Amino acid sequence: MTPERRADAVSGANEEASATGARLVVVGHGPTAYRLIETLVDRGFDGAITVLGEEPRAAYDRVALTSYLAGKSAEDLTYPVPDGVTLRLGARVTGIDREGKVVTTADGHAEPYDILVLATGSSPFVPPVPGKDLQGCFVYRTLDDLDAIRDASRGATAGVVIGGGLLGLEAADALRGLGLSTHVVEMGGWLMPRQVDEGGGSVLRGHIEALGLGVHTGAGVKEIVAGPEGRVTGLVKPDGETIEAQVVVFSAGVRPRDELARSSGLAVGERGGIVVDDGMRTSDPAIYAVGECALHDGVVYGLVGPCFTMAEVAADRILGGEGAFARADLSTKLKLLGVEVAQFGAMDGALDVTFMDPVTGVYQKLFVSDDARTLLGGICVGDATPYNTLKPFVGRELPGSPSELLFTGGPANMDLPDDAQVCSCNNVTHGQVCSAIAEKGLTDVAGIKECTRAGTTCGSCIPMLKQILVKSGVEVSKALCEHFTYSRAELFDIVRVRGITTFSQLIAEHGSGRGCDVCKPTVASILASLHGGHILDGEQAALQDTNDHFLANIQRNGTYSVVPRIPGGEITPDKLIVIGEVARDFGLYTKITGGQRIDLFGARVEQLPLIWKRLVDAGFESGHAYGKALRTVKSCVGSTWCRYGVQDSVGLAIALELRYRGLRSPHKLKSAVSGCARECAEARGKDFGIIATEQGWNLYVGGNGGFTPRHADLFASDLSTDELIRVIDRFLMFYIRTADRLQRTSVWLENQGLDYVKEVVLEDSLGICAELDAQMERHVAGYADEWRAVLEDQDRLRRFVSFVNAPGTPDPSIAFVPERDQVKPVLIPLEPVRS
Repeated sequence: MTPERRADAVSGANEEASATGARLVVVGHGPTAYRLIETLVDRGFDGAITVLGEEPRAAYDRVALTSYLAGKSAEDLTYPVPDGVTLRLGARVTGIDREGKVVTTADGHAEPYDILVLATGSSPFVPPVPGKDLQGCFVYRTLDDLDAIRDASRGATAGVVIGGGLLGLEAADALRGLGLSTHVVEMGGWLMPRQVDEGGGSVLRGHIEALGLGVHTGAGVKEIVAGPEGRVTGLVKPDGETIEAQVVVFSAGVRPRDELARSSGLAVGERGGIVVDDGMRTSDPAIYAVGECALHDGVVYGLVGPCFTMAEVAADRILGGEGAFARADLSTKLKLLGVEVAQFGAMDGALDVTFMDPVTGVYQKLFVSDDARTLLGGICVGDATPYNTLKPFVGRELPGSPSELLFTGGPANMDLPDDAQVCSCNNVTHGQVCSAIAEKGLTDVAGIKECTRAGTTCGSCIPMLKQILVKSGVEVSKALCEHFTYSRAELFDIVRVRGITTFSQLIAEHGSGRGCDVCKPTVASILASLHGGHILDGEQAALQDTNDHFLANIQRNGTYSVVPRIPGGEITPDKLIVIGEVARDFGLYTKITGGQRIDLFGARVEQLPLIWKRLVDAGFESGHAYGKALRTVKSCVGSTWCRYGVQDSVGLAIALELRYRGLRSPHKLKSAVSGCARECAEARGKDFGIIATEQGWNLYVGGNGGFTPRHADLFASDLSTDELIRVIDRFLMFYIRTADRLQRTSVWLENQGLDYVKEVVLEDSLGICAELDAQMERHVAGYADEWRAVLEDQDRLRRFVSFVNAPGTPDPSIAFVPERDQVKPVLIPLEPVRS
């Protein structure tokens, strides 16, 4: 429909139904319909609201759809029904009597209305390819679809997704999570063609192929084929290549559901969509349309942000306001298959500035005007850090040079204009956030969310909200996350004092909701520090970080590394031979680490218990390289062998490593012991380091290497061995008790102050040293090797499989090639980008 015809279609809508006491009927109950009725209720609509939903479920969060397969329940995702709203589920509307103002459902029910809102959404587009209706073919749209996909995956080994856009890659991640070898087929020349250019698509492809997924771009579908039982067995491409698959998911776009509008004579677009004006009214003044079924100015919007804005504009008009919908911001930031992707503004411009790092897989590009002063848009793949800072400046004069903005994020004191959009999902500006902070006295992100809705949908703007709080002079809350108002240190004390032993008990009594990937591993660490027990037992298993789930470090190609403990770096020839034999027999890459250990790379998940058994039988145990715990106590050879050594550094290092092994902490812990002042073990670069003196030992604390190296501070001098161990015990336990989540000892020490920590640990200024001593003794007495404990328990062993539905099947995507007489993983190289 041309703009002229569109204007004619709605120009006759010169009367609006009065909202006072009106009967409002909403057809459809998805997220956009929910936002509409929520807004109306919040703003005091005094009529009757009836919602007719076609699905058997109430509205739920479709943005988080994939989390349903990761363990969230339907109840977790479902929106609450606002008070006073009548909701009828399973009520498919089949007709609209515009003259009589009545809608009719499939079961014959007639619902009268004064104001009608169509929020019928969209339906998945399934290309007309032969075999599309075979058993094993699905779309990725509803919770019922996901239930069906999960059921089908139980008897499958491979799946393919048709469509490489946003939803297609989400679907691919879901199939991968279900244990299927997964392929993505995209007709365009690269993945996510609507959000990234060819260079960004190439980098994204490299990331996804490195995870073991097959990617086929510039490829169509000739047919989907079935076996004798009529179930899908594969997909045939036009070039004749067959991709094996027992599950096929279509994610090739959507089409607006406008059939109800068409049958009732409302104006629709030539390519679909219900024509609406700036106030969301259709060609009938009593009928509105919002969301993915609406066509505004020739565009149908499929992102949650524009759809929510439509709902709010319609609500405002129904209440007598003058809200208007303008062309929406289509910016997006998300994480797909662990890869950050962001796009904002235009995808072209007179000039562009591009950064490409094929090693780390980062691609960033800014589009600017011909005088390089106005930002037009940008693309980020692999690292979306510039998105939050630069997105609000689209269409504005740049506050710095394009290269400075791209590589540094801009000057630290850069101020956003008040009308700069901070949250595109909910159309919230910088000025609105600042006003809410000032007028409501907000002190945290949770308050901003409640007052403005910013950050409540996809969450990508939350870092920006924190920055705005700081710039507004607000001391940002130290709450661990949205589920706990307490800091990690406060939660530690709550668990310790109240004797809490499970995450469920803690969140029920002192938190809210069901937890997240921030609080769950943090609480798991606290529970392990205080109570011990195996981290894979019961509820604890579901709380762990990725590496802790399998007691090994995951590597780039999906394999794991195995690091046995070698206390103090001392090892017998027999044990060296065992490590060599294990590496040889399992085809592992072998590397000596900087912490005087031997790292074995390339183990598949189902091989881990077999490798551990060989090592445990030879006297080895877990080196905890995967956990936030003590890693190593490095040493020189000390007085036993070295002519400069004044103390037995190896003996002390072994004693310390065996004492503190398995000690869970806010961050990893490293230590070293040097046998003299020549400092060959580099003890002053460790969290706690010891240097021998003629009179005993000097203790240094708060050092680290890494991104921001820091020399440790002298904490105590000329200690005897017993004194030294007692001081280290107290220092570590005080750190574990009071540090923030993922805070190294160096940062913690600077925050606490060296003198204060000395007073607590050396002078017992808080009167807690006896508690710290007892806590460490409980740890030492309760230590058990985590590898051995898995080998002795069949329930724990069951998790170590590549595919839950095929326990004996190795991951076919893992491959190696020889290099320097060892193996290295086969990784898909990232293609260079020319601009």
